[in-house]
Amino acid sequence: MTMITRHFVDVRNPDGSLRRVHYRRAGSGPPVLLVHQSPRSSLEYLPLLGKWAGDFTLIAPDTAGFGCSEPLNQAEPDLADFGAALIAFMDALGLKQAGAYGFHSGASIAAAAARIAPERFTALACSGYSVWTDAERADFAANYTPKFLPMHYGEHLAWLWSRLLEQTWFFPWYQTEDAARLSVANADQEKLHPAVMDVLAAGDSFRLGYAAVLSATKDIPGPGEPTPPVLLTAYEGDPLKAHLDRMGALPAGWTMQGYATPAETEAASRALLLAHPAPAVDIGTGLPDEGFSVVRTGKFDGVVHWQGRRDAKRIALHAPGSASAIIAGPDVLAIDLPGHGLSDDWAHAPTGLDDWIAVLEAMDLPQATIVGHGASVALAKAWRSGAEAAGRPPRGDLARWRAEGLPDLTPDRYGAYIQRAWAVTRAQTFFDPWFEPCAANAITFDPADADPERLAERHLALMQARSGRLLLGHCLDAIAAGD
Repeated sequence: MTMITRHFVDVRNPDGSLRRVHYRRAGSGPPVLLVHQSPRSSLEYLPLLGKWAGDFTLIAPDTAGFGCSEPLNQAEPDLADFGAALIAFMDALGLKQAGAYGFHSGASIAAAAARIAPERFTALACSGYSVWTDAERADFAANYTPKFLPMHYGEHLAWLWSRLLEQTWFFPWYQTEDAARLSVANADQEKLHPAVMDVLAAGDSFRLGYAAVLSATKDIPGPGEPTPPVLLTAYEGDPLKAHLDRMGALPAGWTMQGYATPAETEAASRALLLAHPAPAVDIGTGLPDEGFSVVRTGKFDGVVHWQGRRDAKRIALHAPGSASAIIAGPDVLAIDLPGHGLSDDWAHAPTGLDDWIAVLEAMDLPQATIVGHGASVALAKAWRSGAEAAGRPPRGDLARWRAEGLPDLTPDRYGAYIQRAWAVTRAQTFFDPWFEPCAANAITFDPADADPERLAERHLALMQARSGRLLLGHCLDAIAAGD
C-alpha cells in the first residue's frame, strides 16, 4: 500500500510575506506536480497518488485558499497570480524543475505557471483545459461564484449541498434547463461529501480560485515562444471536452486528443510525463511549529497532525468531536487525535484507550503537562499521570452521553447531516449537555462564540471527526470505571 505523507511549507508571497501551504507526497523518481480543480483540494488526487507512485515523486499541493493552504494576500487574484503561486511553491521546496498534471482549473493554473517560467516544467498534461467565450465570462462573473459566508442558523449549508449536487446535473450549475444537462448526473452522497468538506475548509476563499479561471482569456505561447511539451485531453461526459474544438492553432509541441474515459486521459498523461522526466531531487520536509507524524501501530497506519512547538510545556488533547485548531495556543503542542481534524483515520477500529495511547506513544512526544479537554481528560489521565482537565468532562447520565453525546454524521441523500452538525454546534454553545437544552443546563458563554465565523470553525472540526463517537465511547468507559 502506497504511503502518502503530508507536509506544510512556508511560501513567499510577492510582497515578501509568508503563506503556509499544505501538500501531499508519494512515490519516488522524477518529480510531478498534481494540481487539483476548484473547489477541491489535493485530497481528490488520492487515487492518482496511489496509481502513479511507482513512476514519479508526486507532489500534490492544496492551491492557495483551498484545503489547508492559506489564501493569496490579494483581494481579487487572477490566473497569473495563481500560476506565480505555483512557481513560488516550487521555489519553497527547492524544486527547480518538474512535470505537471492538472485537471480543469488545475490545468489552467499549471499552464499559467508554464507561461511565466516555461523552463521550470519538462511537460504539462492538462485534462479539461478551458477556453471561455466573452459571453460565458460575463455570465460566470455575474452568477458562478457568490460569496460563501456562514450564517447564524446554517442557511449557507443548504445552499452548499444543492450547489454541489446540481453541479453534477447542469453546467453551469445554476442554468437549470435541458440544454445545460450533463450526462454524468448523480446523487451519490459519498461522492459529494469530499467536495462538501473541501468547501467548508476553504470558506469564502473557495470562490477566488474559481473566479480567476472563469475570467481568464486564452493565453497560449505565440510562434517562437518557449514552451514545454503540452498535452490537452478531455473525456466523454466532461463539459470541457467541447473546448478542445475552441483551441484553434496550437503552439509547437502542443497536442490535443479526446478520449472516451477518464482512465484513457490518465494513461495518455502518464505516458507524456514519463517521456519527459525531470531530474529527481531531495525535497525537505517539515516545519518546526506544524506538521504530520507517520505512525504505524497495527491498528493505525497513517499520519497524525500536530501544531505548536515540539518542545512546548503543555500537550493538549482536544475533546471527542473537536480538533487541535480549536484548542491551539501559545506554548501548547496540540494533537489531532486519529480520525479527527487533519489526522488520518484508523485502519482497524480501536477497542479501548490503550489503542489511542499507542498512537501518542509512537509520536515520541516530549515530557510535558498533559491537558485533556472535555471527555478526553480520561485519555490524558490514562496516558500519563498528573494530567490536567480543561473544561468539564461529561456530566449527568453517561448512558445518555454514550447514545447522544455526538451525532451520527453519516452522509445522507439530502445533506441533512451537515445541518445536523451545525445545530449541535449551536446547542453546545448554550447548554451542557447540549442534548438536554433546558434552564438547568444553561451555561455561561461569550457572545462571540455564537458568531457564525466561530461556529463555522467548530462545525468544521465536528464534521472532520470521523472517529469522534468511538473516542467518546472509550473515554466514557474510563470515566464510568473511575479511572
